[in-house]
Amino acid sequence: VLECAHNAAMQVIVSNTTEVGIQLVQEDIRQHPPKSFPGKLLAFLYERFKAFEGSEKSGMVIVPTELIPENGTKLQAIVLELAHLNSLEDAFIEWLECCNYFCNSLVDRIVPGKPDAAMQETLNKLLGYSDGLLTMSEVYRLWAIEGNEHVKSILSFAQVDNGVIIEPSIDIYRELKLRMLNGTHTMSSGLAILAGCETVKAAMDDETVSAFIADIMQQEIAPNIPYDVSLDVAHDFGAKVLDRFRNPHIQHLWLSITLNYSSKIRLRCLPVLQKHYEKTDAAPELFSLGFAAYIYFMKAITIRDGKYYGDLHGASYLIQDELAETFYKRWAGLSVPALVKEVLSDGPFWGTDLAALPNFTQAVTDKLNSLINQGVKETIESTLSKKTIAA
Repeated sequence: VLECAHNAAMQVIVSNTTEVGIQLVQEDIRQHPPKSFPGKLLAFLYERFKAFEGSEKSGMVIVPTELIPENGTKLQAIVLELAHLNSLEDAFIEWLECCNYFCNSLVDRIVPGKPDAAMQETLNKLLGYSDGLLTMSEVYRLWAIEGNEHVKSILSFAQVDNGVIIEPSIDIYRELKLRMLNGTHTMSSGLAILAGCETVKAAMDDETVSAFIADIMQQEIAPNIPYDVSLDVAHDFGAKVLDRFRNPHIQHLWLSITLNYSSKIRLRCLPVLQKHYEKTDAAPELFSLGFAAYIYFMKAITIRDGKYYGDLHGASYLIQDELAETFYKRWAGLSVPALVKEVLSDGPFWGTDLAALPNFTQAVTDKLNSLINQGVKETIESTLSKKTIAA
C-alpha cells in the first residue's frame, strides 16, 4: 500500500469502514501496518509527503463515506492528532492541513448485499459468467460531497452522474438521509424482526408494521430533525423513502440493519429524541415503542463461541452489538422496570441520561411490558390507536 503513495497519478482516497472505523487509536504509525484506519491513512500520507518532498500538488482528496456527521472533518482531526502523537515534523503537518482535502460526504443508496442463491443463478445465466462479488442495490443513488472547485475538478466523475453532488455544504442532504431513512430503519428494525418480518419489503407489506414505519418517520422524526429544514421538505423526502422501502426487488434484511444497533441509535436517533423534548414533556409514543423493541431484541438467550443469540419463536438470531454482553447480564439479573432504568441511565454510552427525559422511562417500560405480555402486533396496534385518538 505504501508503494502506491509514490504514484503521482493517485489523487483520491475513498473509505468505508462503517461508523466505528473513524476513531482515534493512539498508536505508532510506523508499525506494519497500523491497526486503525486513521493510522493507516496517516502512514500513507506521510509516505507520500516524503516521496514528493511535500509538493503542494501531491496532496490528496480524501472522501470518507462512513455514516457519521462531518465524517471528513472528524477524520482529519484524528489524523492530525495522530501526527502530533507520532511527533511528525511541522512541515508535514502544514502540508497535511493545507494541501489535502478531507471532504464531508454522504452516500444514500440501499444496498442489501449479495443476492440469494436463486437470484445469483439467474444473474449468472443473464451475464454469461459467474461473478462472486455481485452486489444488489436499488436504482436510486445519491453521493453528496462537500468540496470546493478544486475538489470538483479532481472528482470529475461527478460530471457524468447526476447522482453525485459536490457543493460547499451538504448538511441538508445528510440530515434528511440520516434521520428519515437511517433513523427510521434503526428505530423500526428490532420491532419489525420481533413482528416476524425478515425484510424491509416484508414489513412494508404488513399493514400494522408498515403503519408504524410510516408514522414514526413522518410524525415523530420529520418534525424533530435537528436542522433547519421545513416540514414540507421532510415529508416529501419521507414519502420518497417509503416508496424505496416498498421496492419489490430489494430484499433488505432487518437483521443486517441491527448491526451495531446501540451505536446507531445513539448517533442517528437520539438527536431527534432530544429535539422532541425541546418542544414538549410528553414522551413520543412511537419512539418509546421503538426503543422498547430495541431492549427486547437485545435479550440474548444463549452464548455460542463468544457470540450472543436471541430467540424468536424457537429460532435464534445473532445479536451483533458492542453491548450484547452487557444486555445479557442486564436481562439475567433485573426486572423490566429496573432494566429499562439502567439502560436509559447509561450516560457514559448515550452521552446523556435518557432516564432524566420527562415520562420517557415510564413510556419505554410500559411498551416493553406490553411487548412481552400482550404481543408485538397487539402493542403496535394499541400504540397506533393511541396516537390516532390523541391526534
